[in-house]
Amino acid sequence: MKLYWCPNTRAFRIAWLMEESGLPYERVMIDIRKPEAKNDLAFRTASPMGKVPALEDGPTRLNDSGAICLYIADQYPQARLGPPIGHPDRGAFVQWVMFTNSVVEPAMVEKFSKLDVAPVGRGWGSFELMLASLRGGLAGREWILGSQFTAADVMVGTAAYYLQQFKLLDEDAVISPYVARCVARPAFKRAQALDAAAA
Repeated sequence: MKLYWCPNTRAFRIAWLMEESGLPYERVMIDIRKPEAKNDLAFRTASPMGKVPALEDGPTRLNDSGAICLYIADQYPQARLGPPIGHPDRGAFVQWVMFTNSVVEPAMVEKFSKLDVAPVGRGWGSFELMLASLRGGLAGREWILGSQFTAADVMVGTAAYYLQQFKLLDEDAVISPYVARCVARPAFKRAQALDAAAA
């Protein structure tokens, strides 16, 4: 597998995923901030929009972090990164994998941009509704599905981490301990080290 990757981007979450998986993969550095990077044919085949992360696995090409998480969990069940189809937790797993891109990130843009709150008119609801949903999902659990870490935690965990890094969330009784558990994972630390070494 090849992970097209650039430090200090959303590709961090997939480097973390791959480090958690234990699967062999190659990181291909693509500096998306440089126009010439967009001319790399193999990269643009994997990511027509020129965004990272992008994953190449044989004939499969993916360029959405949520899709990559679902793909790795399903295609490589030995990595134990998600419940299989038919498992009682499968619906919750898919929901939380999608939550970051469909709810958290738009809500963060709302907060950064100081948009008027319109929870009925916006698919993500609002920033405060997003936080309440996240707290509700994590309350009383070690990980988003319970005791088992999954690819959903890669998505939700990076989102929660960035909420704190960007000062959008003060110390929180539910979310902050979860972030601390994510950051303490050896695979998270390895992904951070990869970012730091390439920055």
